[in-house]
Parts: sequence; C-alpha cells; structure tokens
Amino acid sequence: MTSSMTVTELRRDFHQHPEVGFCEFRTASRAAGVLADLGWDVGAGADVLDPNTRLGVPAPEVLDAAYRRAADADGDDRFLPAMRGGLTGVVATLRGKRPGPVVALRADLDALPLTESDDPAHIPTRDGFRSRWPGAMHACGHDGHAAVALELARRLSDQDFPGTVRLVLQPAEEGGRGAAGMVAAGVADDVDIFLAAHLGMGLPTGTVCPAIPDLLANSKLRATFQGSASHASMAPEQGRHALLGAAAATLGVHTMPRFSGHETRVNVGMLTSGTSSNIVPDTAVMLLETRADDGNVNEDLERRVRAVLAGAANMYGLDLNVTLVGAVTTATNDPLLVNMIEEASRAAGAEVTGPGAGIGSDDATAFMRRVQDHGGVACYFGIGADSPAPHHASRFDVDEAALPVAVAVLEHVLRTGTTGNFSAGRFA
Repeated sequence: MTSSMTVTELRRDFHQHPEVGFCEFRTASRAAGVLADLGWDVGAGADVLDPNTRLGVPAPEVLDAAYRRAADADGDDRFLPAMRGGLTGVVATLRGKRPGPVVALRADLDALPLTESDDPAHIPTRDGFRSRWPGAMHACGHDGHAAVALELARRLSDQDFPGTVRLVLQPAEEGGRGAAGMVAAGVADDVDIFLAAHLGMGLPTGTVCPAIPDLLANSKLRATFQGSASHASMAPEQGRHALLGAAAATLGVHTMPRFSGHETRVNVGMLTSGTSSNIVPDTAVMLLETRADDGNVNEDLERRVRAVLAGAANMYGLDLNVTLVGAVTTATNDPLLVNMIEEASRAAGAEVTGPGAGIGSDDATAFMRRVQDHGGVACYFGIGADSPAPHHASRFDVDEAALPVAVAVLEHVLRTGTTGNFSAGRFA
C-alpha cells in the first residue's frame, strides 16, 4: 500500500482484508504507514488507546492469530509491534499554514463477522476484490471510511488549511467498543471541532445529510447460562437444561413492552448451546443488545433485560453470568457544524437531503460527548452511497462513486469551512 493509491484502490485493498474489532492489525498498521509517508505525525497503540477501557476484547489467542495473519499479509512493521494485543488505534496530526481550530475526523476500521456473498453479480465478487478472509467482511462501509481518510490526508499534505487536522482511526466501532479507549487516552481533549461521516445510511449516491439525528444509546451483553449435563433419556431429571433456559430468556426479551414516547430496540443476535441430541446441554451463550433514544431509557431497558435473563435462569435452575461487552451513548449535532457541512456539500456539488431510513447507533458519540463537554462542537453526518443490500448484509457494497464525493465535502470543510468561525480558542 502506497500513498499514491487512489481512493478506490485503497478501499478495495481494505475490503479484501477485513478484520473485526481490535484485530485490525493489517488495516491499522498499513494506514499508519501511509500517513507517516505523507508526513503526518502518527501515534499508534497504547499512546492513543487505553488498554484498560476497552470492552469486548477478543481472547488472547484470537488476537495473536490475527496479528500473525496481518504480519504475513504485508502489515507495516513500523507500527505492528505497538498494536500487539489489540491496540489497533491510530491518530495522525498535521498542522496547517494558518492559525485555526483543532479539527478531528473519525474514521472507523473494523469489519463484521459475516461471510461475504459469492454471487457472481455481487460487484466485489465480479471485480475480484471480495473478502479473502472467510467469516469476515466489510458490510458497513468502514473500508470506504478508511480510504476516504487516507485520500484526504494525501490532499491536505500541502498544509494549505487553517488550524490543525487530526485523523482518528478507530478500531472496534461495531458493538460500541473502541471509542471509549481512545477517549480515555485523551485524543479528543483538545479538539475544537469533531466530525464523523458515515457512508450509506439509506441515502443515494451524490447526496449528503448534514446531520444524522436520534442516534440510539446501545448496550451489548453476553449472557452465559450454566447448568449440568445428563443423559437426555436415561436421566433427564438430573440435568439442568441451559438451552431451555436461554430459549425462554430469548422469548422473554423479545416480548418486552415498548416505552411510550421513546424509540427502543432489543435483539438476541446469537445463541449457541449443546453438543449432541442425546445430551442435556450444560452451557448456553447468548449475545444480545438493547437500544433507546435516551441514555436513561436504555439503562432502564438494560436493567429489565437483565431481570428477564435472571428469571429464566432461576426457572431452570441455572447459574447466570452477564457481561457488558459494548456500550454507546447518545449525542446531539451542533447547528454551527450542520450549516458548515451543508454549505460544503453544495460547494462540492452534492445534493443536501434529510436522514435516510432507519435508526442506528455509533461509537462516535463518545468522542462527540467529550469534545462538547470540553467546549467544542461536533457533528455526525451521512454521505449517500447506493448499495444492493442493507448495512450488515452479505451482499452489502458501497457505490464507489460516493468516495470522491465524501473526500470533496470533507476537504472543503477542512480547507475553508472553519475559517472565520473560530474565536479566542473556542466557538463564539
């Protein structure tokens, strides 16, 4: 990977080598290498990601295997050692030629644990850049986000912009696990303007939504039900059926009542248990989530979900362990930045539009909250990109015509949008 690669070539390289949260060793190290070659000041590893604040970190053997794979797949040796153990955050900083604010742009790096479609009509399959690593794929556009950040870095290397630009390459956005560690490391403490853009979002190519509102608070839980095994025919009464307890809990979670006046979501996304048809299963593991448009409502929803899990475990005589493996808060968009992005979008030839379909969550809210708590401003916005399938589907794909649109909008904001809006170290 070189700094001369086009934004499409960068995106396709990342797409072929998808890595899930805290395993983004190849992606992060190669991105760091490109940024260093462009003259940016690059930090990586524990310098930009607090190891103790991460949630849902994979097991050491999983991290070691991913590290070795990245080393064998041309990971950048200048940065790989600092990332060992899942410290796959990168921060690159460049000071402009004129005074101005510190502007941070977040780009997430991680892929999803999903097998990509091999349908010949699927463009990555047809054009030869489908995921090379089974069981993982970029099904949310993060490969495009990383590519856009690097192309933006190349263009801004002339330093013809006001203030300081900081690119925050975040691991483990999926599940709400990576931002907290970077916030704890202080990467957002001196930021005046924070931006996070997401490709797709149900928006057509060529459009920009200057503010995605109503991002949901989110809690990710892992619930382990522990019972005891026995012969399913000869001594079923001596067993404690972990799968039945987990199944009852699944139904209970999905029949919880709605909250009046609020948007809420629950989902059990994984349930594994058992080894054979003639054995009462002694263990069941469930992954589930809660979401709400208000942090307090989500906290209450999470408490009630935990009560459902505990009740089901008690009903079947099981022990229960519930672990929080991811968490996302809510945040608001500052009108000053919404207007700035709207102006930049029109200047870049994009159509300004409203939000697309659906409501989700994003780990960027942790950065937004920190910046705003320290007196800065923040905005989360959408850049349209057509796709043949929704986010998190095996046939998801980013319309690559959206990549130069994203670069143009962000470049306009960073070169001209912040001029004249900054006063005495903070926004007036």
